[in-house]
Amino acid sequence: MVLSPKSHFRESATNPAGQSLLGVGIYTVPEAARLTRVKPARIRRWLSEDQARTSLPVIEGSPALSFRDLIEVRFVDSFRSHGVGWKVIRLAAERAAELLQDPHPFSTKRFRTDGSRIFAEIMANTGEELLLDLVQSQYGFTQILSPYLYEGLEFSDSDGAIRWFPLAGSRRVVIDPTIAFGQPVVHPEAVPTGILAKAVQVEGSVGRVARWYMVDPQSVRDAVEYEERLAA
Repeated sequence: MVLSPKSHFRESATNPAGQSLLGVGIYTVPEAARLTRVKPARIRRWLSEDQARTSLPVIEGSPALSFRDLIEVRFVDSFRSHGVGWKVIRLAAERAAELLQDPHPFSTKRFRTDGSRIFAEIMANTGEELLLDLVQSQYGFTQILSPYLYEGLEFSDSDGAIRWFPLAGSRRVVIDPTIAFGQPVVHPEAVPTGILAKAVQVEGSVGRVARWYMVDPQSVRDAVEYEERLAA
């Protein structure tokens, strides 16, 4: 479930520092878990490891995630699944943010090429034996930065992720922080995938739903497929 605009921004679309939150996407931990297929506990741990996120609102008792946080969660999950410790991930995030001049380094295209060097530096400083295996084995590090982590991502000229097409082989479903508060929608019609999928479930007809919402029937089919994958 994606929050409504009202619940996203409460009384205003600004963070505690008075900066606009429009266009950054705002996700609760359960929302982020649903979209990334990463366990909520792992997401909460990552949020607790990165104090820089305190500038975002607190929703349902936890810090909210921005769109680029959402993308980074997938990378952090891959690191943890391959046995990289939280301390090392945090150090990598800090070092990468400094080197790449970006507060969300794991969601940048440059991390794909600079990540191994960053972890090599951390290995040298901490003596982490696991990292020694990873950085000396191109295969090992490539496994962590699996191509699927970058699949469907579009980047800005400065290499930061700006939108995500999460349905493999399709450009009709997009998560774009500048559209519908970052909830998944069909492209280019910008109708939420959840609405289309529920409408098909009720009506039992892709064609009727497509006519009602004035979208391409293929967009409806892709919306249904995407929502079914999220629910699986």
